[in-house]
Amino acid sequence: MDKVLVLGSTSPFRRSLLEKLGLPFVCDKPQVDETAKDGESAEALVARLAEAKARAVAERHPNALVIGSDQVAVVSGTILGKPHTHDKAVAQLSAASGQVVTFYTGLCLYNSGANRAQTLVEPFEVAFKSLTEAQIEGYLKAEQPYNCAGSFKSEGLGIMLFDRLSGRDPNALIGLPLISLGELLANEGVDVLTLQSA
Repeated sequence: MDKVLVLGSTSPFRRSLLEKLGLPFVCDKPQVDETAKDGESAEALVARLAEAKARAVAERHPNALVIGSDQVAVVSGTILGKPHTHDKAVAQLSAASGQVVTFYTGLCLYNSGANRAQTLVEPFEVAFKSLTEAQIEGYLKAEQPYNCAGSFKSEGLGIMLFDRLSGRDPNALIGLPLISLGELLANEGVDVLTLQSA
């Protein structure tokens, strides 16, 4: 691969997902205002932020393929971002209880040398179990998912919150849809599988 691959994120979960591809990469933290615009849909929000993160990081990496990603959860038409506090996490999980929640993950692969961005949104649906207050409290005490969209981490105990999952790529639920990323990399001439033998 003749370009540096950069993950525009400091999320340990996204980093461990990208490591599955066996490609060398570096991580760099994007500095982006993540505030939604008035009337902005969940899909538009995550697409805009994924590309903004990739472009922000690309300023420090002039000949790179930069990955930007952003995720929100939507329940009953309401966007759930990161709760940051215990009370907000309780409210989010209470709202999700017994509901189907759609997670939208925005993904951007930005070629900084060519000033070319490929951006998409990957949806993933999760049916939540009907949760008791004690279950919500027990989960929050164990995981403390206050920096996770929708207050959950499916890679941990969060999987116990769900009745069923539905989507193209379970990695999207954790925040980095690898199937789609492989396709975007292929569009840039990077074949993940053939690079394994290089």
